[in-house]
Amino acid sequence: MLQRRNTFSSWSFSSWSRRLAQRAVHAGWAWVQRTGSVTAERPGAFRFAAMGTGTRLAFPLGTVFGEPWIHLGSHCIIGEQVTLTAGMMPDLDLGPEPILRLGDGVVLGRGSHVIADTTVTIGSDCYFGPYVYVTSTNHSYDDPHQPIGKQWPRTEPVEIGPGCWVGTGAVILPGARVGRNVVVAAGAVVRGTVPDHAVVAGAPARVVRRWTPEDGWQPPLRTPAPVPIPEGVTPQQLVALGELDDAAVARLAALDPETAEN
Repeated sequence: MLQRRNTFSSWSFSSWSRRLAQRAVHAGWAWVQRTGSVTAERPGAFRFAAMGTGTRLAFPLGTVFGEPWIHLGSHCIIGEQVTLTAGMMPDLDLGPEPILRLGDGVVLGRGSHVIADTTVTIGSDCYFGPYVYVTSTNHSYDDPHQPIGKQWPRTEPVEIGPGCWVGTGAVILPGARVGRNVVVAAGAVVRGTVPDHAVVAGAPARVVRRWTPEDGWQPPLRTPAPVPIPEGVTPQQLVALGELDDAAVARLAALDPETAEN
């Protein structure tokens, strides 16, 4: 005689066990990420020329070699699967000076590549989106009878000034000289010289907006500059402000500052 099966109990146990396994997997992976990350205090097998305080290479790492010629500033964030290489292959003697230099506070997004066969310098406080490609090497195709991949490449130094923002999927080619506080649009392909305080976009990239002391931003910005949050404002106050309607905001804006404080 067939016995009745408690379908509900069986389903509940199965669902509970899956949730427990999922939590265990997530907790284990978080531990692996923390343990596998590379810092100045826990460099593992890597021996960078310099690695500043607070800098971290997230795990899993991309390809990293030539680290004795890689100089990393302080408080840099190197995302997962980021490639950092100095030299065309591992175990080369590249001389007494670093080949790849990152300033303080540089952020390299997930999956980005920085390939320094000759000098590549990235200034402080530069922020890179995911999958950005920076290289000092380009393939040559001078000989029409040889496969391009077998021809000796050309190398030119790359310099990216401080304070730049480089969008997702941008490519910085050999010989590029990018000024300070430059915005590189997503997907742009940059070569040559880019002036300070410019916005570049396209392939090849061209200047689409620029700031100068005489004329400000040209063409003019379409939206007003964001207003920073004043010092001392608490999260609770921000939540309360977010719940106000336009009329209430207008009434508050019309108040005298001294009256509003009282």
